[in-house]
Amino acid sequence: MSNRTLRINELVQREMSDFLRKKYQSESVTLTITAVEVASDLRTGKAYVGIIGDDAHCLDRLRWLRRHSEEIRRELGKRVILKWNPRWEFLLDDSGERGARILRAITEIEEHDRKARERRGGGETGGSPA
Repeated sequence: MSNRTLRINELVQREMSDFLRKKYQSESVTLTITAVEVASDLRTGKAYVGIIGDDAHCLDRLRWLRRHSEEIRRELGKRVILKWNPRWEFLLDDSGERGARILRAITEIEEHDRKARERRGGGETGGSPA
């Protein structure tokens, strides 16, 4: 990915977040634009959205974003001047949930190892070597 594309992605992410926060404050309070990827031809783009809430709420917010995608596209066309005004696809970014699952798994493994050491009578404290 070129340096120019990276700068465009960051600018669009910032402007999209700003527009949603200012125009739709109450509707967008539980969502965050976590990343934006504009195609190299600038005609299409993907916006990854992190949403706080249960699955039903996440789907509701994604549907809401998709319904407002043309308005978002028009506003971004005013704020960010590009050769083409990309059409946006909104995708759920579940990296936060995946990270939480990984942390829970690590915690369970550590707890299991601690209990196993205690059963063996080792009971030594201290973490794993760094």
